[in-house]
Amino acid sequence: MPMNQQVDLNPGETYEGYITIVNPADAKADFNYKVSVSPYSVVGEDYTADLQTKNKNNEMVDWIKIEEPTGTIAPNGTKKVKFTITTPLDAAAGGQYASLNVSSNNDDSSNDAFAVKNVFEMASLIYGTVSGDIVKEGEILENNVPGFTAVPPITVSAKLQNKGNIHQSATIILKVTNFFTGDVIFPKDEQQSQFGEMVMPDTIYTTSRQIGSLPSIGVVTVNQTIHFDGKISTTEKQVIICPVWFMIIVVLTVAALITFIVTRIKKARRKKREF
Repeated sequence: MPMNQQVDLNPGETYEGYITIVNPADAKADFNYKVSVSPYSVVGEDYTADLQTKNKNNEMVDWIKIEEPTGTIAPNGTKKVKFTITTPLDAAAGGQYASLNVSSNNDDSSNDAFAVKNVFEMASLIYGTVSGDIVKEGEILENNVPGFTAVPPITVSAKLQNKGNIHQSATIILKVTNFFTGDVIFPKDEQQSQFGEMVMPDTIYTTSRQIGSLPSIGVVTVNQTIHFDGKISTTEKQVIICPVWFMIIVVLTVAALITFIVTRIKKARRKKREF
């Protein structure tokens, strides 16, 4: 998952920042790096990253200047690569987004001595907020917890809509308890229960998460609480975990029991008619 930086931008002013590139201690050679900048946006409700298409919310790609876009880092070395963002006077208020991409600047991409190959394997996303008329308007469209699963993990999902002109963060809190005893199954650590999601302006984001480490059969209570744009949505359900093989056994057992009862009733009726 890419790192990200959130920066405040004022029209007519310049922001200075940096990214840090590390060549691991176990690297076999110097790392010749290259830093480039791409527009950043998302496609679809699953938020597929798009580092090519330009639109009104990633004009920042033209405002960024990288001071040392190429260089060399020795094993166990680090390099802070500085960049500046000069915001135009006529920049529209709201969100602006770009990606700083780090790749190998070596012609021989087959050489495994380098920490990063000739593809964008490392990136730092820049979430910029241009001051002015900021509009924040978000909605929680769906908060879904299933009622049944054949096998763990349990998949929960949420659908969030951002109608504003700036990115907003959402917090999703999950908790799973044993339905019969009330014992907490997930999370083992309270910090593991919270997940942050960034929702881009003028988009709908559908996010899902799998909850593992659950009993292979039984009933659990799943609680998902979403905090977004000052709104709170909570869904709590009892989820039955029942493997297919167990369902087959239950169905066969019930069928056998019904057959047995019907047979006994028929025999009883025949005996009654005989008397």
